[in-house]
Amino acid sequence: MPTPDAAALDHPDRSTVRSLLRLWPYVRPVRARLFCAAFVAVVASCLALVFPLILKWMVDGPVTGHDPAGVWLGALYLLLLGIAEAGLFGLRRWLVARPLAGVEAAMRAALYRHLQRLPVAFHDRWASGQLLSRATTDLMLVRMFLAFPLTYLLVNTVTISAGIAIMLAQEWTLGLVLLAPAVPVMIVCWLFERRYADVARRAQDQVGDLTTVVEESVLGIRIIKGFGRHRSQARAFRELSGTLRGTELVKARLLASIWGVIVTLPEFAIGAALVLGTVQVADGRLSAGTLVAFLSTALALRWPVDSIGFLLAMSQEAGTATERYFEVMRATPESEVTPTPATASGRAPATVTGPAPSSARVRATTAVLPTGPARSSATGEAEVGTRAAVEVRAEDEVGVKAEDEAGARAEDGVRAEDKAGARAEGGGLRFHGVEFRYPDAPADTPPVLVRIDLHVRPGESMALVGATGTGKTTLTALVPRLHEVTSGRITLDGRDITEMPREELRELVAVAFEEPTLFSATVGENVLMGAAESAGRAELDRALAVAQADFAHTLPQGTATQVGEQGLSLSGGQRQRLALARAVVGRPRFLVLDDPLSALDVHTEAAVEAALRRVLAETTALIVAHRPSTVLLADRVALLSGGRVTAVGTHHELLRTHAEYAHLMSGAEEDGR
Repeated sequence: MPTPDAAALDHPDRSTVRSLLRLWPYVRPVRARLFCAAFVAVVASCLALVFPLILKWMVDGPVTGHDPAGVWLGALYLLLLGIAEAGLFGLRRWLVARPLAGVEAAMRAALYRHLQRLPVAFHDRWASGQLLSRATTDLMLVRMFLAFPLTYLLVNTVTISAGIAIMLAQEWTLGLVLLAPAVPVMIVCWLFERRYADVARRAQDQVGDLTTVVEESVLGIRIIKGFGRHRSQARAFRELSGTLRGTELVKARLLASIWGVIVTLPEFAIGAALVLGTVQVADGRLSAGTLVAFLSTALALRWPVDSIGFLLAMSQEAGTATERYFEVMRATPESEVTPTPATASGRAPATVTGPAPSSARVRATTAVLPTGPARSSATGEAEVGTRAAVEVRAEDEVGVKAEDEAGARAEDGVRAEDKAGARAEGGGLRFHGVEFRYPDAPADTPPVLVRIDLHVRPGESMALVGATGTGKTTLTALVPRLHEVTSGRITLDGRDITEMPREELRELVAVAFEEPTLFSATVGENVLMGAAESAGRAELDRALAVAQADFAHTLPQGTATQVGEQGLSLSGGQRQRLALARAVVGRPRFLVLDDPLSALDVHTEAAVEAALRRVLAETTALIVAHRPSTVLLADRVALLSGGRVTAVGTHHELLRTHAEYAHLMSGAEEDGR
């Protein structure tokens, strides 16, 4: 199960106070109300210490003097003090409720925004349940700490200090008796804090693991039912649940231990003080009212003392929750920096700054970490020259391809020839010596992509063909910067993509993935996610028509129908067509399609291809293709083998001259039949 970095989990010198201090930027906007609430709570708690003083006055005065009127007056004082104390505690709750709910909401919103800006490499390493638990359970613990323990650690400290001062002033010998347990209690609290922090952290991580299992079981319910694996899944859940139960029991035992010490030792001290004070009253060295006041003060301090364990436990849980929160927040997001000499050599920075949210068209006000310009070595120039020769040969064969493929392809061939004179050198989409290795891969492993030099000219569509695992999808993911190149660079119309803000880049480039992702929203909202905010009904209908997704109009509420989580209420082909509609709705200048028609039947595929040809006539496209029918959408084809581009040409040319390509296409034709 993916978990955070081990260094973050095993921290023997971890400081709870240091962790909690990191909450200050979120708390600062509401600090005035929190300070006011703390002051009100201190005043209310100190009022409770006035009760013993009134009792002393009543016992030594009206009670001893047999004055009923004085007793009633004392009772009135006690009633008024009780009402004032209750009112102050209610005021404290009112002061902290709204601002702390706002702090929790602000932290959750900040976490969500940060998650959207984190690279794909981060999301590949982290289980979704771990992130969900940080956004829910952990932030709830932080809010509870700010609402209760934070205030009452201060309040109880002031109350205990004031109560001890009052008792010492009344009878210092009895006060020393009550102070005797202070040292062992502090030692127990210190030991408890160290042990409880580790157990609390373990429990919170296990909650994240359990959340992951539940989420995966819900999303994969069709697989679980289809293969009859509900018993094994239930067994796995029970095992994780049992592990969490055991950890929670360890927490309960630790809390019971500290409570046993904190409650027992002061009770013995109070009992000893009672016996000693009674003897002093009997000897006439202490008044009865003083003894009553002393014992009442000691009893008033029982809750502040007894709650130490509870407050420490909540503080430790909040401290580990804060750590877990900032483990995510300190992850490096996609950032925008200016080119530096270090990156001008063509080497990418070591830090991978990955992707935007799962839809490449979601707007994100983030930008880029640059890689350097293309290499200018003689070898590089020779390779570019070789590819230029292949491109010229491909242009010569456009007419042949148009005659062989169909009447519809003739129009595309004319389009390609008409645009040839207008194509500027370096325009369109170009890969310059691109290499890529996944950031978490061992340093001695070969890169996934090696020296990719490829040019998709303006207005041209190029198909990427290769066996499984040759890096086709990875190559397409580099264009919208879902991953960063390890070395080399990619340009759009001559501009290095690392010199563009990501928002601009993802307005220029639209992506349709092989595995379509739909959100819990309406059909229209899912499709228009790929367009500008001003897009409306006309753009939606056009995109649905291109993707042959007119089924959306026949849904119960038409395009306003909620598709449900992951779009599982739709078939695979329907989801893929909506994803394609999302990619083309914004009329992007560059279109990246990762096998967008794999889930369609033959007849629907033919209809989509016919409509897609008109879209490709208006854009520059890179298409991952496995079927000959999809390859025929493209003007040219690039063959990937072993992470390298081994051939570039037209479909018919490669069929005649390249055995590996012919083998791949013959296998695809057999699969199609």
